[in-house]
Amino acid sequence: MNLWATMITLLLIMDPFGNIPAFLAVLKGYTPERRRRIIIREMFIALGVLLLFLLFGNLILDAMQIKKPALGIAGGVVLFFIAIRMIFPGTGSYAQEESEPLIVPLAVPFIAGPSAIAMITLLSTRYPTHRLELGLALGGAWLVSVLVLLASEVFQRLLGKNGLEAVERLMGMLLTAMAAQMLLDGIRDYLALTG
Repeated sequence: MNLWATMITLLLIMDPFGNIPAFLAVLKGYTPERRRRIIIREMFIALGVLLLFLLFGNLILDAMQIKKPALGIAGGVVLFFIAIRMIFPGTGSYAQEESEPLIVPLAVPFIAGPSAIAMITLLSTRYPTHRLELGLALGGAWLVSVLVLLASEVFQRLLGKNGLEAVERLMGMLLTAMAAQMLLDGIRDYLALTG
């Protein structure tokens, strides 16, 4: 297991650059100071959710009788759809709620979404003796995501809408390749189990 490769993979899945427009849209009615506090709170909630699956993903899978190859294939499929959405973004808008956002949609699913949960669970089942390294990789990806989202207005001014879309599409292309690799690994593991 490569710590840096795992951290970069998790960072790509969390997609902080792609989440900048969504975070800004949801938090547009708040003061900059309140916005920062909300971002930090939601990022800690997302980290808690991901750590839960890092530590107890195996137990959850065992309780649901889901085998590692199935998780790899499902993770690859989900990752592929996330990547396609990043490459070809829709025109959906993020309407601001009347109350302050809590957990949904910022922490879950924008940061700790299905693909991030599937990936961290898959990694914890594939490398059960490397949980400390996985935790460090998750912490590193999380910290970079926090810094990017706290500087979201700066990035939006520097890169503009088109620049942010270009970064998100580039990340989507990389995730497409990772999704294909996850699918192939899942199929290989399944064939090894049945063959």
